[in-house]
This record gives sequence, C-alpha cells and structure tokens, in this order.
Amino acid sequence: MGLSHLDRRGRAKMVDVSGKPPTLREAVAEGVVKMLPRTQALIREGAMPKGDVFAVARLAGIMAAKRTGQTIPLCHPLSLTFADVELAFEGDDTVRLRSVVRTDAKTGVEMEALHAVAVAGLTIYDMCKAVDRGMRIEGVRLLKKTGGKSDYRIEPAPPQTARATTRKKRKT
Repeated sequence: MGLSHLDRRGRAKMVDVSGKPPTLREAVAEGVVKMLPRTQALIREGAMPKGDVFAVARLAGIMAAKRTGQTIPLCHPLSLTFADVELAFEGDDTVRLRSVVRTDAKTGVEMEALHAVAVAGLTIYDMCKAVDRGMRIEGVRLLKKTGGKSDYRIEPAPPQTARATTRKKRKT
C-alpha cells in the first residue's frame, strides 16, 4: 500500500479527494494537561490572573478545529458542521480535554479533532504558566473516527493499555 501523501518522486502532496462522495464524518480526540495541585486549585477557584481558563481554552480549541487546514500543510480546508471541546478536572493535578468534530465532506476530521485538543492544552498552559511552568500536555490521541471508507475507535481497555481497531466498510 502506497502513501497517499507522496507523489511518484516521494515528494509531499495533497491527496486528491475530488472523486469521493461527501459523507457524514466525525472524530473524537482527547488529551490531558498535568499540573501542580495548586494550579488546578487556582483554575477551580477562578483565581488565575488571565481569567477563566476553561472558557478561553474551549474557544481556542474550537477556533483551532476551524483553522486546521491553515496550520497543517497537507490538510484540506473543511467546512465544519460541529466542533466542541470539553474540559474536566481529574484528581487534583490533571485536566482532561476531549474534542468532537463533525462535517459532511469528502475527507475526515481527525486532524481537526486532534488540533482542537492540542491548542486547548496549549491555551491552558498559556493561561497558567505564570504559576506553573512545569505543566505537561500529554496523551493527545484519536479516540474515534467514523465516516468514509473505514471507522476507527480505541477499544475500552484496562488502564495503561488500549487497543485500536480499524474496520473497513463493506461495499454495498
């Protein structure tokens, strides 16, 4: 199987999707930001000097999903039908980020979902760096992709392990 982003000479190229039919496509991605317990407490209390960390990170993630084609060189610019970023506290030192992105297009939205999580995580870092420069953005990954030729999802598994599956759709 050849790589679709390379031409005959091995140079990077944008994939031609002009012959593909539009389908409903969805992608879900996640990641975490690890921080000091005091940092999380300040976010919870709304006491960060730059303001409401979750509100700004959520909007930054949504904006990032919409602009993925402008920052990832070979991504197709897409008209999204939905983009959202959810943020939640875990334990006393973690914020979990989850994005859901949808479109009705000829190509998928995996990169848009991943981009949303990454930028939301970076925004948390920016909003909180004055009190915690040691924060880490970790585990950015695709959880689910539907639409197009195949579906993908991370199988539920015990902590520390996860198995990915890809299912090709049957032609009807």
